[in-house]
Amino acid sequence: MLSGTVGRGTALGAVLLSLLAVPAHAEPPAEAPPTTPREAAPNTTLREAAAPNTTLRKAAPNTAPNAAPRNAAAAPDLAALRAALRSALANGAPGAIARVDDGGAVHRLAEGVADRATGRAITADDRFRVGSVTKTFTAVVLLQLVDEGLLGLDDPVVDHLPGALPDRRITVRHLLSHRSGLYDYTNVLFARTVSGFEAVRNKVFTHRQLLDISLDGPVTGAPGAAYSYSNTNFVVAGMLIEKLTGGSTGAAYRKRIITPLKLTNTFYVHPDTALPGRHTKGYLTDDSGGGLVDATRQTASWAQSAGAIISSTRDLNAFYSALLRGELTSAAQSAQMRRWTTVNSTQRYGLGLRRRDLSCGVSVYGHTGAVQGYYTYAFTSGDGKRSLTSFANASNSSAVLNTLPKTLEAAFCPSAAAARATAPGGRPEPAPGEREDIAPYPARG
Repeated sequence: MLSGTVGRGTALGAVLLSLLAVPAHAEPPAEAPPTTPREAAPNTTLREAAAPNTTLRKAAPNTAPNAAPRNAAAAPDLAALRAALRSALANGAPGAIARVDDGGAVHRLAEGVADRATGRAITADDRFRVGSVTKTFTAVVLLQLVDEGLLGLDDPVVDHLPGALPDRRITVRHLLSHRSGLYDYTNVLFARTVSGFEAVRNKVFTHRQLLDISLDGPVTGAPGAAYSYSNTNFVVAGMLIEKLTGGSTGAAYRKRIITPLKLTNTFYVHPDTALPGRHTKGYLTDDSGGGLVDATRQTASWAQSAGAIISSTRDLNAFYSALLRGELTSAAQSAQMRRWTTVNSTQRYGLGLRRRDLSCGVSVYGHTGAVQGYYTYAFTSGDGKRSLTSFANASNSSAVLNTLPKTLEAAFCPSAAAARATAPGGRPEPAPGEREDIAPYPARG
């Protein structure tokens, strides 16, 4: 079943796009995702063993005798979804798209333009930079290496990267859960957003150079003690991947995830600056709010294994659906990935995986992404049956960023809650004192 509508103007309409302190060395308790009639708890039944770098795992159906019955979920609220995309445009984004894959049904929505110079309409099939959604890809590769016995989650990082870190207590788990205490080097690079970006747009960094910037800054806490989002963690994770596989991070993504899942729109082109094929341009909002800078062409070398992947709404939905169905790691590593640390009142973080708790009591799993010119939300239900990717081609704007949680409400809470979500002040807006957990964060309001 394919459903879609025509977007505004000529845009082709289609569908969607902690602080928990624990003692050093102690791990946060595993929080079971809530089970509701709208969402079954993720299946953690053992999967058929297969080499994770070549063959997908076969997900067994949940046959637990006491499993709660699953009611048919209400269809996504496409009107609320379109309203959220239009809200992104009203707040300064040239374009916004969304795709929902829902048990065989596909909904694509698009509003606005992909290119301000030519006026080309944006479509839900355009490629774009996904930013920190890359972190889930990186975490999956490392968890596959754990499955293969090449490292352990509680191994000290320096056992595999001698001399890389000054604190032996930092483990692989601490990196993937943002509890290492390593300072986020992007605070230095992008203290001024546009001038900082222009300084690195065409620069090629090594992992070591980015890590050195971090090590010159203050630690954010003792290893294992508290959650503090930092791109540095996933730069070090990329170093581990390259050390253990003997190849590049991009090669690991291709061999272990992109090729097995047939993600034909997903690329890791670093340090090339161009996006391949049909893509949307990305626009960076000036710190003063006075204009938009075309940030499309860049090496994304400042991000690398923390945020340099290029993809599409289709591919991201396929990736997260496969992950939540248990096709990319063993059941044991899937369970480790979902040991949650509190971020704020509606968010939890596992190992390279976010959990967001929505207004209707449903939890969804995925990641957010921010890279110059692009904001992305990619989330799926606990059983992997309904997935949403939403996207706006503008960044450095809290006003644009805060429209994207509304797309989650429209896709997964199609009820009166979705209607409230599209109104100013609805629950998906960050609560007082909270903000969206991304980096680099908008320099302006």
